[in-house]
Amino acid sequence: MIISTWNVNSVRARIENIKKYIKSSSPDLLLLQEIKTEEKNYPFDDFKKLGYESYVHGQKSYNGVSILSKKKLKNINVNLTGDNVKQSRLISTEIKIKNKIVSLINIYAPNGNPVDTDKYFYKISWLNLLINFLKKKTDNGNQIIITGDFNILPEDIDVHDPKKYANDALFRIEIRKKYREIINLGLIDVFRHFNKKEGNYTFWDYTQGSWQKDNGLRIDHMLISNSLIEFVKKIEIKKKIRSQIKPSDHVPLECTFS
Repeated sequence: MIISTWNVNSVRARIENIKKYIKSSSPDLLLLQEIKTEEKNYPFDDFKKLGYESYVHGQKSYNGVSILSKKKLKNINVNLTGDNVKQSRLISTEIKIKNKIVSLINIYAPNGNPVDTDKYFYKISWLNLLINFLKKKTDNGNQIIITGDFNILPEDIDVHDPKKYANDALFRIEIRKKYREIINLGLIDVFRHFNKKEGNYTFWDYTQGSWQKDNGLRIDHMLISNSLIEFVKKIEIKKKIRSQIKPSDHVPLECTFS
């Protein structure tokens, strides 16, 4: 089973690149973030023709998440309890891995910049709500895969210039502590589990020649319950996709389960 996550920065603007990726990798589940469209304008038919059902939590022009699946899914949830702002940032379902029922959660966390503004405080609030959401699941014995654009740089090796980002909402210590709180619920950062090297990024800004200079960030993650790590065969950042025509500023993170 292949589970992929990708912030596509507009599903309609990136539709040809998404279709190309699907045809090359054929993920069983593709979790998209920042789709930037309401359900009524979502390209359901394009994905249906490739053999995928789409489950969408959309929003006009901003945010938005969806799940593409080769199999029909049940127990779709788009609510994050306590989030009164109600931006489209979460969609979850249930899947099976080796007969284990697993909660699969797709998130697009707030960016939070500029710091010390309403956007930053909303990010902290949203992450606290997410932690409560996950804690209820783990307390009930649920197995979890949570993936997507976390907008968090966990460590120095996840950013090309740590000093430059020291006071950025992606890298502030209190934000990194929230990431650690999530990990401490009994989860594993799958990519870091298999790869400890620096220079592995999932995002390159469109400006300042960031892609050409490889000035990237690792802000897209896949965290899984400890008990699921034995089923992971490999995980890969599909870096070459960033060089395509009309690319997203993010690339897919692709995990293969046995």
